[in-house]
This record gives sequence, structure tokens and C-alpha cells, in this order.
Amino acid sequence: MKKQIRKYAFLLLIVFGNGYAQTKKHMDAKKPIEERISLLMKEMTLEEKVGQMNQYNGFWDVTGPAPKGGSAELKYEHLRKGWVGSMLTVRGVKEVRAVQKIAVEETRLGIPLIIGFDVIHGYKTLSPIPLAEAASWDLDAIKKSAAIAADEASASGINWTFAPNVDITNDARWGRVMEGAGEDPYLGSKVGYARIKGFQGETIADLAKVNTIAACTKHFAAYGFVEAGLEYNSVDMSNSKLYNSVLPPFEATVQAGVRTFMNSFNTLNGIPATGNAFLQRDILKGKWKFDGFVVSDYASVREMIAHGYAKDEADATAKAIIAGSDMDMESYLYVAKLVALVKEGKVKETLIDDAVRRILRVKFELGLFDDPYRYCDEKREKEVVGSKANNDGVLDMAKKSIVLLKNAYPPGRNENLLPLKKSGQKIALIGALANDKNSPLGSWRIAADDNTAVSVLEGMQQYKDNQLTFEKGADLLSQKATFLTETVFNTTDKSGFEAAKIAAKNADVVVMVLGEYGFQSGEARSRTDLNLPGIQQELLEEIYKVNPNIVLVLNNGRPLTIPWAAQNIPAIVEAWHLGTQAGNAIAQVLYGDYNPSGKLPISFPRNVGQVPIYYNKYSTGRPIDSDKNVFWSHYMDVEKTPQFPFGFGLSYTKFDYKNLQINKTAFSKGEKIEVSVDITNSGNFDGKEVVQLYIHDEFASIVRPIKELKGFELINLKKGETKTVHFTLTDAALGFYDNEGKFLVEPGMFNIMVGWNSNEGLTGKFELK
Repeated sequence: MKKQIRKYAFLLLIVFGNGYAQTKKHMDAKKPIEERISLLMKEMTLEEKVGQMNQYNGFWDVTGPAPKGGSAELKYEHLRKGWVGSMLTVRGVKEVRAVQKIAVEETRLGIPLIIGFDVIHGYKTLSPIPLAEAASWDLDAIKKSAAIAADEASASGINWTFAPNVDITNDARWGRVMEGAGEDPYLGSKVGYARIKGFQGETIADLAKVNTIAACTKHFAAYGFVEAGLEYNSVDMSNSKLYNSVLPPFEATVQAGVRTFMNSFNTLNGIPATGNAFLQRDILKGKWKFDGFVVSDYASVREMIAHGYAKDEADATAKAIIAGSDMDMESYLYVAKLVALVKEGKVKETLIDDAVRRILRVKFELGLFDDPYRYCDEKREKEVVGSKANNDGVLDMAKKSIVLLKNAYPPGRNENLLPLKKSGQKIALIGALANDKNSPLGSWRIAADDNTAVSVLEGMQQYKDNQLTFEKGADLLSQKATFLTETVFNTTDKSGFEAAKIAAKNADVVVMVLGEYGFQSGEARSRTDLNLPGIQQELLEEIYKVNPNIVLVLNNGRPLTIPWAAQNIPAIVEAWHLGTQAGNAIAQVLYGDYNPSGKLPISFPRNVGQVPIYYNKYSTGRPIDSDKNVFWSHYMDVEKTPQFPFGFGLSYTKFDYKNLQINKTAFSKGEKIEVSVDITNSGNFDGKEVVQLYIHDEFASIVRPIKELKGFELINLKKGETKTVHFTLTDAALGFYDNEGKFLVEPGMFNIMVGWNSNEGLTGKFELK
């Protein structure tokens, strides 16, 4: 009898199992993706649909036992029911395979998870921070850097990164300035486009490759303009600024094929971005026809209550989905409230269907339905993560990111300090950051191991024919320093000053490595003081008294105010936080094995009182001192110009600009304007130059910036070589958006400048009729 029962049970299992298998027509890889999505959604309950819109952080050791008790057990049960569409910060093949196995093999429909992670400037092998990469102006290198990051992340089970950040910002007080490409929308658009292609590949079809990951453009929108540079703060700006400065890089990533967007923490026009239908429905999904999905920032759905925009959890949930936020990151509200809101008629199920379709679309494009374990190859993980090829790649990116800010003759010398001689010199290396293997990794390096960067000391020790002496001088941090709460810097302990002064006095050249600690910039790292923190400025001045032959190497994630150094120190190198190979890159630049070619993607202020400061500002009614009196736009205590302007960067060689040509003096709308200039390397080194083209529309229906970057070209020139650089301007470069978002191309006079930074160059003029 028992055998008969088991036999019938087995037959029933086969019958019902086969019947259910027949409904899985969405698993047929030969069918178009849109058809597969429709077939799957027909099988989904409302609860399972909402589950796809729910994202949880990694909440337990997934290779260990199931969690018991509390929210972790609840989340685990949601995962087993198919009520989780994505998880973040789960990493490593073993961990990802374990959590994916639950989603695929234990839930009713077996819908795979998309695994997200903050791959901001690399996974374990780190490139320079994004602001530093933008300083290279080398779009091919930036694209390759993102591809390296995607290669390592995908090898570790991850298939979605929360990058790139394309927030335009001109306020160095904001810590997240390190995540973006600086102050200019044109450069920011080009960099964002390149990073999308690096992460995702050239086409949507490339997403199914094992070494690419889905990208996520963030933060939509205007987060770079938070008031006072204060994290999570409000934004209040004109439509002109929004359409012409903020939105272009976001639109460029849509054109590049980005598959996801993340909204932002800030309000815009009094409405939190997470609940902002104007941004998400009207512009992104409407005007730009974006067909990927939007994920909230961390708990930003719930935070609309604290903003005072939503009265309770249900209200916040309804406002977020109605506004176009498709996936809820870690607010727990969609999974808790959305089903009831639909059943009560407060949210249309068509909005749920649209969101789920978008999410499933990306999962199909990634190939997760065809092979949910495609990113779970332990052999590949071991081969790819930390490989020599990847280290070589980030070293190349790091060298290209370095900006030479100053290289003058020191007192009593008739030659520049840089490049350093490779033999016969006594060099004193001073500064706690010079022997730091952790800080150069920068912020946003969750998967990287601590203390794995090559230090400047280690890099310079590779050049063995000089006498190198290292002295710390002073600790940067106090013993109480912590980055979970507040940073505490050393402001009193000068016990190492004397040893550093002795080393400097006995040296031919002093290299001082000063700046910010790696975690001093990034999310929630706003500053009101942009000087060198701690007692570093005092150390610098004390060393200068005994030996003025100083090369100052800056490690930082944002512009710093260094007026004393800019006036007194003969050589200054902006070396940012350059990642895993930082020390090698810096040493190779200092010794001239690599000629620096970086240009600043953001202006450096003289003091924090100038902030926000940026090159593409508007004129005023009184821009200059024409009447020789006090009544004009200026500061009484400092120049109104930056210490180092946007686009600025020197080389060990010299470039001469000559023969600026515009093919005509007058053009009609639709005509192409051809601009050319001759560049000669007249110095003693081979080198690279970023040739920059700026325009100014002299008068318009809405005032235009005094300069706008509209083209750049990175060229290689051998010593004595001349090249002609050509630019083509179209209506897209000459036009602008009005306050309703309409693109206008108006007749008038245009000034052109082609130069070596935003403040200097050759000028010309033409008319658009």
C-alpha cells in the first residue's frame, strides 16, 4: 500500500511538474526578450511582481546557516518566496552562488537576482578616484578603467554597479566631488559616456558577455548642487542651470545605453528626487525614452517622510512608485505596503507592471535567465581579480590622471626641480602620507583590501641610484581617529618635525607628500575648511625654511586651498588618490619616465570663501573695474579668479599654439563650423597636450556663460613636432536650453578660444545668421 501511495505521489509530481514546466515559455532563449517578459509576467502574482521591486542589502553570511529571528529572518523568508528582486553588497563567487541558488531553485518562479555593488573606481584592483580619472581627459583610458572594474566585479559574481556618478558640481566642500567628473557638463558628458561603454560594452547585446556589468547613472538629479556643500541637503536652482548644466551628462549616458538610473537624496523645487515625477516620468522615461529601470538611493523612499513630503510609510511608497522609482533600495516599504495600495486602488497595477517589466528586461539582457550562475566561476575569479594585466591597466590610468600644477625655478637654481635626476641626488621624502599604503586607495573601495596600495616611498625606492631618506615629520591623524563618526587630525604632536628638518637640510631636493586622508572625501565627508588638515601646513613651512627646493605632492579627493604653497613652493604635483598603483605612478612622473599630461576637471579656489567657483560662470552687469572705483563685482580681500583654473595643467615640455583658423566669418544655421590650430612641441621632452575649445555666445534670449567647453583633443607630440588640430562645431554646440527645456539655436556673434586651459588661448570670432 505504501509503495502504491509513493508511486501515485511520484506520478502526480511528474504531471504537475510537467504542467508547470510548460508554463515556463519565457525560458525559451529563441524568443524575443519583450515576449519572454510578457510570458513571465502572466505567471506572476501581484506579490511576486512587487517582490521584483524590492532590494535588500546583504543581511547574513549566505554560505552559513539561515538567519533566525528579527528582520534578517523576515528578509530570508521574502527571498525564499520570490519577494526579492535584487541584493547588494553580496560579493564573491561562493556567496553570490549561494544566494542566487535560493532565488532560482527554491522560489516558485525561479527568477534570478541581480547583484549590485558600488564598483566606483575599481573592484579589488583600484583605479584612481573618478575625479582624478577625469583629469586625464583621456576617454579611451577612462573606458578601459571601467572595463577593468567590470572584469573583476563580474568575475566575483557581481552583475550591476552603482556607477557612474555624473553629478556636475562646483563646490569642493561636498565630499562626493571625488566621485564625479568635476564642474563642466561637456567633459562630464564625455566621461560618463565612456564609463558606460567600459562597464557595459559597446551595445546592449554585450551585457550578456561574462565580463560586463550593468551600469547605473546617478544621482538623478542635481545632487552636486546641495546647499553649502552639505551632504543629503536641499537643492534650489534655476531651470536654466538644470537644463544646461545638470541634465546633459545624464542624457549622454542614456544615449550610451545605460540600463539603470539611481535617484538622489536631495529635493528639487521642494520635491524629493525619489518622489519627483518631473525628473523620472517626464524627462527620463518620457522625453529621453529611457527603457531601463530606476532604483532609489539607500532608503530614500522612507526618507521622504523626514523630508516632510510624505506623511507616513504608505504615502511615501505611493509617491515613489507614482513618480517613477521602480526599485526600493533598503526602505522595506514596497514589499510591505505596495500590494495593499494596489488592492485599495491607491496605486494602479499598470505602474507595477511597467516597473517590473523594466527590471526583468535588464535581467534578460544580462543573460541571467539563460544562465543564472554565469557570473559564478571560481576559476575565473582567481585568474582575473588582482591580475597583472589589471594592475598594469590601473597604473597606466594613474599616470594619466596626475596634473603638474607648478614647476618653477627654486631660489638660486637655473633649472626646474622636475623631473628629478635619476642619480647623484640626495632626496628627502617627508610626510606621513608618503609611507601610507591605505590612504591612496581613496574612498569607495569596499572590496579592496586595506593597505594594498603601493606607497610613494615604495615607488621611489625603485629608483636606486639616488640617496633617499624618509621622515614622517608628523602623523596626519590622531590616535583617536575614526571614519565611522568623525575624523580626528593631529594638531599638536610635532615631535617628528626636527628629524624631518635635519633630513631636508641635508638633501638636494625635498619631496613632501601632503593632503587628505583617503576617507576624508566621499559620501558624508563635507568640509568647511579646504586647507591642508592637521599640522601639515606648519610642517611644510618649517621644512621650507631649511630647504626651499621642495616638490609638493598632493594626495586628495577634492580641490584644496593652498595659496601659500602656490606662491612659495617651486613644484606642485596634484596626485589625487590614485588607487592600487599610486606610488609607482607618482614615482614614474617625478622621475620623468612619464611626462604628466593631466588637466584639472575642476577649479581650485584660493580660499573657501570663493566657493562655489567655476569657469563657466555668467557675466554680471559690472564684471570689470571700468570706472576705477569700488563698485564692480569683486572681493576686497582676494582676487576673484581661482588659484588654478579648470583645464589647467603643465608638462615637462612646452607647447606653442599658432595659426587659429575659422573657415568662414559668417554661417547659417545647420552649417558646420570648422576650426583649426597648429600645436608645436617646442620643449625638450616628448609629451601629450589636451587642446581645448571654448565658445561664448555674446548675446542671447537667456544669458550664456562667459566660456563653455565645446571640444577637446588629446594629442601626442614628439619633441619639435607640429600637428594641426581640427574641431567641428554644429548647432548642437552653439545652442542651449530655455527655461522650459526647449533647445534653441539663435543668431548672433560667437567668440572662440582654443587654448591650454579655460583662461588662456588664441581667440577668434564668427557670426551665426
